[in-house]
Amino acid sequence: MDVIDASGCVAGRLASVVAKELLKGKSVAVVNAEKAIITGDRKFVMDTFQQKVRRGDPYHGPFFPKAPDRMLKRIIRGMVPYKRAKGADAMKNLKVYISVPEALKGTEARKAPGTGNVQMRKCLTLAEISKGVGGRPYA
Repeated sequence: MDVIDASGCVAGRLASVVAKELLKGKSVAVVNAEKAIITGDRKFVMDTFQQKVRRGDPYHGPFFPKAPDRMLKRIIRGMVPYKRAKGADAMKNLKVYISVPEALKGTEARKAPGTGNVQMRKCLTLAEISKGVGGRPYA
C-alpha cells in the first residue's frame, strides 16, 4: 500500500496523481487530508464550497461532504470513472484519513511529485474550508 502525505499539497494536483495510481491497480492511503490546500482567492473559494454544500434538497441531494477527508475523496473521485467497473474497483482501493491513523504510524508517507511549490499567499486548507461550510473544526 502506498501512503501519500497530503500536507501542503495542492488538492487537485494530488488527486490526479492518486487517481492515476488507483487506475493502475495500486492501493493508496492518503494521510493528513485536512492539510491539503486549495489555491485561489479566499472569499471566492469559500463561496464556491458553501454554494456546493447548500445546493439541492437535504433529503434528495446532491450531497456534498463537509469533512476534509471526504472532500478530498470526492475530489479524487472526480478524476476516476467511478460509474464504470474499472473506476468502482479503483475507488475501493482508496483510503483517506485525517492526520495519521495508528495503523499507519510506522510507515513512511511520501509526497506526491509535482503537488507542491505553490505560493502560499492565496490558498486555504481543507480544514479551513470544512470549518467555513459547517463541518467540525480540525486542528
